[in-house]
Amino acid sequence: MPRPLTLDDVLVALQQPLPGPKAQSRMATRPRALPEEFAHSQPPRTGAVLILLYPHAGQLHLPLTRRTQRVANHKGQISLPGGGQEEGDASLWATALREAAEEIGIHPEEVRYLGALTPLYIPPSNFDIHPFVGYTPARPRFSLAQEEVAELIELPLEVLLDPQSKAEETWVWRDRPMQVPFYRYQGHVIWGATAMVLSELEALLQSSRP
Repeated sequence: MPRPLTLDDVLVALQQPLPGPKAQSRMATRPRALPEEFAHSQPPRTGAVLILLYPHAGQLHLPLTRRTQRVANHKGQISLPGGGQEEGDASLWATALREAAEEIGIHPEEVRYLGALTPLYIPPSNFDIHPFVGYTPARPRFSLAQEEVAELIELPLEVLLDPQSKAEETWVWRDRPMQVPFYRYQGHVIWGATAMVLSELEALLQSSRP
């Protein structure tokens, strides 16, 4: 049985060339929604999401959130902490930290920057998201924004490498069937853009793991 993933494993993985859309597409719905299917009157908004790694129960974890029914987009879905860039943000990394602080109560000054993944456009919400990977040496004391976050899900990083954690189903969207690949963890279904971002991290970890 492989040893648990370590911070060094992640650092080595993030030094590899990014596999980009090829890796993201492994967890994309088929057919994937196209921009012209949505009546967006404005250009895409730029945003950032954070994959925050931390040690817990002897292995690395990352926080995901189940969104409330009160948010504007992706109601009830599993998401990475993140959101839109604001004028006062010094960088997209700063955006990811600020949004994570607002949503789950982390302390940005405690987070170490590890790297960035490939940006991804999300047609339903008209967002260009930039994923970042960070690390904190201890499990954060999470504090959830009740309007946005219905539940915190602490996902072991190892789940991404477990073939048993992945499945695919046929769903119906706008009266047409679509194939939906997803990660599953403790009854949660992690699909869409979140799964696509995590799929690239999975590919990097797979390629660098002995």
